Amino acid sequence: MDSKNQELLQPAEQNNAPRKSEVVIVEDNEVCERNMASSGAGRDERWILAGATALVTGRSKGIGRAIVEELVGFGSTVHTCARSEAELSRCQEELTAKGLAVSFSVCDVSVRTDREELVSRVRELFGGKLNILVNNAGLTLSKLTLETTTSDYTQQIVANFESCFHLSQLLHPLLKAFERGSIINISSISSYLAYPYLAVYSAAKGAMNQFSKALASDWAGDNIRINCVAPGLTRTPLLEEHPTPSVKET
Repeated sequence: MDSKNQELLQPAEQNNAPRKSEVVIVEDNEVCERNMASSGAGRDERWILAGATALVTGRSKGIGRAIVEELVGFGSTVHTCARSEAELSRCQEELTAKGLAVSFSVCDVSVRTDREELVSRVRELFGGKLNILVNNAGLTLSKLTLETTTSDYTQQIVANFESCFHLSQLLHPLLKAFERGSIINISSISSYLAYPYLAVYSAAKGAMNQFSKALASDWAGDNIRINCVAPGLTRTPLLEEHPTPSVKET
């Protein structure tokens, strides 16, 4: 493992020497400090990821956008994607105004060819290496089981589970090449607790949970860590689209 990779994920106080990154968006500690300050915390309160590269899916709003801002604040060079070019452009402008540099692609993770094109873009951007993959993009269709069509079922399974599986598979060579790869899968509390209207979504996120456990064992020998995070109800634009008044009021 080279010295640059050994420095990743170290406490800030142990990793404060200036450095150059292979990707030039985050070049040195001055840039890291400015990005951290824009995220609301000082160097002594944070970990830094200077030199790390990251791909975050589904970043134009909500949890995905917050993840992108945090990773850039920690010093990572981030590429991200979402389905809407207009929303990505708007988000790009807002992040640029904060001094946060992020590259992006339009990608529908439920489309196989889009996923393949995204991986090709990431490979080109980051020189064939990737440190962090955040599988955040997903889809919620809130319907009672008897009202759920075959199309509804397929859309949710593909967007919430198949995309996670396929992107992890496609990006394995890049994560392995970095020698300290990390995958973070964004699941949901509904994978553990039962809610009405969310049977298929809950099943897809439950599959993600078990896939994460199996993959952690499968790829441990490649020095790739896999973690799964299951947020509870979070005030995001997605929550506003939920049709159940009791959920909105919680």
